[in-house]
Amino acid sequence: MRRIIVVGAAALLAAAVAACSSSSSSSSSSSSSSSTSASSTPATNKAPSGTLVISDNQGTQWNCSFNPFNPSNLATGVTFGQVYEPLVFVNTLQNAKVTPWLATAWAWSNNNKILTFTIHNGVTFSDGTPMTAADVAYTFNLMKLHSALDVNSVWSVLQSVTQSGANQVVFTFKAPSVPYFYYIGDQTPIVPEHIWSKIANPVTYADSNPVGTGAFMVQPCTAQNITYVANPHYWQPGEPKIAKVLYPAFTTNDPANTYLATGQAQWGAQFIANIQSVYASKSPDNHYWFAPIANVSLIPNLTVPGLNDVAVRQAMAYAIDRNKVSQIGEYGEEPPANQSAIVNSFATWMNTQAATQYNYTYNPSKAEQILTAAGYTKGSDGIFAKGGQKLSFTVINQGGYSDWVAAMSVIQSDLKAVGIQITPQNLANNDFLARLYSGSYQLAYNNNTGGPTPYYEFRQWLYSANSAPIGKNASSNWERFSDPATDQLLNAYATTTDPATQHHIVDQLQQVVLSQVPFIPMTQEVAWYQYNTANFTGWVTPDNPYALPGQYLGPDAGQVLLHLAPK
Repeated sequence: MRRIIVVGAAALLAAAVAACSSSSSSSSSSSSSSSTSASSTPATNKAPSGTLVISDNQGTQWNCSFNPFNPSNLATGVTFGQVYEPLVFVNTLQNAKVTPWLATAWAWSNNNKILTFTIHNGVTFSDGTPMTAADVAYTFNLMKLHSALDVNSVWSVLQSVTQSGANQVVFTFKAPSVPYFYYIGDQTPIVPEHIWSKIANPVTYADSNPVGTGAFMVQPCTAQNITYVANPHYWQPGEPKIAKVLYPAFTTNDPANTYLATGQAQWGAQFIANIQSVYASKSPDNHYWFAPIANVSLIPNLTVPGLNDVAVRQAMAYAIDRNKVSQIGEYGEEPPANQSAIVNSFATWMNTQAATQYNYTYNPSKAEQILTAAGYTKGSDGIFAKGGQKLSFTVINQGGYSDWVAAMSVIQSDLKAVGIQITPQNLANNDFLARLYSGSYQLAYNNNTGGPTPYYEFRQWLYSANSAPIGKNASSNWERFSDPATDQLLNAYATTTDPATQHHIVDQLQQVVLSQVPFIPMTQEVAWYQYNTANFTGWVTPDNPYALPGQYLGPDAGQVLLHLAPK
């Protein structure tokens, strides 16, 4: 549920446009199989061996659902990358480098309104059935037929998806849409038509025995543990090199941390307080790296009375000490966020003029001044109210995340000091996500996933197509923000490849977030990543950032598993 963003945005833009507009980096030959995994170990016919154990607190037991279009499954990293695969891999840690996966080549045409993928020959699903261009076209048209499956709203810009010849799929857009290459190529799992075409309701389909093209199969899943075994039909020669992956369910951080510190698990993806003493010092083989990411935010439900008042949201943004949230909640392992929603790795995108104009630094006095000017008065209980509506709200949170629980205590105290009362509800993961997606909450605490430039996170928060009426699941615009002018900005970004124009649009999107405060960034999310080098090689490192290293990050987790090998 936490996703990394890239460094070097200016270089990324140029690289992404060049990569997405060219197929020169790939060819439809057997050599593209080995390049797809980019493995540090040469491909061989040696049988897979060894068992890798993952430790990642998800705050719940497993429900053994692997539907790759279910946002909850995407958030927990149980399916996308290792079981289901995308057309290409976009590495947002290496200037959006694009690597072939199920597609061997791609090219833009017709003024960036047509994108054609050449599909890899010789790929099979885990049941031995060939994967073809027909499966790719079917996957995207299934998303059109069932809009709830279209979690990235690609059909808001697509006109059609059709098969061409034996091995090509043609995506036709309503307008130039180069940034959507990321969503279509990297962020969409390809499913088998021969199975999914027989499913009555693919939206609610549990997919408890998933059949994908990935290197691993689920055998079996229980509430306590998911076991992945090497796919004997996997199409990449010599892959995977690991025979089995165990993913036990943890509902709180402490037991998961112990599993990691004692070497019982080799791959971690969670917050560890005092990580140097609690984890790294326990073994010379224990390592960690926190790559940069998007924002963890306080999310107001914009349909709730009080929270639908921009003055209240502005007051909240001034009232909270983000530095304190970072230090107490995250032990400083995540830096404080800013109301512009620009993370440090995208510093060159910051609209400094707008940020200075609003100056959202910690300022409790200004928070109270805003509320008073908006007609709110403080009652005898110290809580502001207007027209009988108290500024008193509940906030849903992930109860299994000790860092988020601690962060919420700081937020609660800071808001109380300015006359806004919030009551945390620390929930199990499944309950939290269900309420977040359906809009059944007043305030929430969560992060979006971001992407190769700041545009992607802004699009997730602000694009009306990502929202939904209360009671219906929203894919990422959980606060239910809707503004035609903002939609126009987001759509305009997709039509241009000019960096100056893109920066100007992102400047305006920052103005939206600063003035309307549809969400309130608290800390800059990192990819929690711990790894043990005693028994496995091929790990992501700062010197070799070949993928986003958090286990819950799809499809990158699949790339990591293709790199890892027993010593």
